[in-house]
Amino acid sequence: MRRLAIIFNAGNAQPVLEMRETEAAARSLDIEIVPLEIRRVEDFGPAFRALGANADALYVAIDQLMVANLMRILTLALGARLPTAFSTRDFVRGGGFMSYGPSYIERFQRAADYVDKILRGAKPGDIPVEQPTKFELVINLITAQALGLEVPPTLLALADEVIE
Repeated sequence: MRRLAIIFNAGNAQPVLEMRETEAAARSLDIEIVPLEIRRVEDFGPAFRALGANADALYVAIDQLMVANLMRILTLALGARLPTAFSTRDFVRGGGFMSYGPSYIERFQRAADYVDKILRGAKPGDIPVEQPTKFELVINLITAQALGLEVPPTLLALADEVIE
């Protein structure tokens, strides 16, 4: 992969930050980033048309606009023959190609621990902030087949879930 498109809501600070962080990481791997700025539903079609064949894959920076338009994104990406990558597994179950990101089950369990500590009298400001420690890789072989991609067995062996 030489060029990665990143679709993100330019009107939301969190996906803009995520896009910048992804761009910095990609630069260290000598991967060119093609940003697709979206602000409203009407921007999806023109963004994909402008992208044309200028990317090898698509990373989706998730926010409410992307969630609400997931099927639109997946349909446009499939039409453009672009494998999609997400930070959470739910979008792969919906038809995305792959995801790699923190385990939300583990994060919710840790949140319950925080609530327990607070209910037992701990001051929230005294509880240390934790980074995720468990990450999950999910691959959708149905989508891979639709895109004509062959996923190496070594990558499949590393996956936490393979959708067949």
